[in-house]
Amino acid sequence: MSNSPSQLNTIISGICAILLFMGILHLPIEYYTFLRIVVFIGSLWVILSRVKTWYWVALFSVVAIVFNPIYPVYLYQKSKWIPIDIVVGILFLLQVFAPKKRTDQSQKATIRNEKILDRDRMV
Repeated sequence: MSNSPSQLNTIISGICAILLFMGILHLPIEYYTFLRIVVFIGSLWVILSRVKTWYWVALFSVVAIVFNPIYPVYLYQKSKWIPIDIVVGILFLLQVFAPKKRTDQSQKATIRNEKILDRDRMV
């Protein structure tokens, strides 16, 4: 079974979103440590897969900083983390369904495949 990068992106982002939405529940501290690691890796994956779109890179760079497991950000109250978990979970879902930029090769292929009609020709 070979997964294309877009399928892998969908799977990773879906897992991150589900785990973030589960983070709203009252769970042991070990879960949140695990959540930090998974979301950090997922955000790095999104950054690498969406390099050409600056706004996704900027958003998920902030996510990577907030959820980084090396120098964790502590907010000390779960009520402050709940909206962050929801917003970041929605971001992961949005970036899956957002249209990707077309590469130059796909644009050239589209141009080559278009028929040139008589009415479209410049005389």
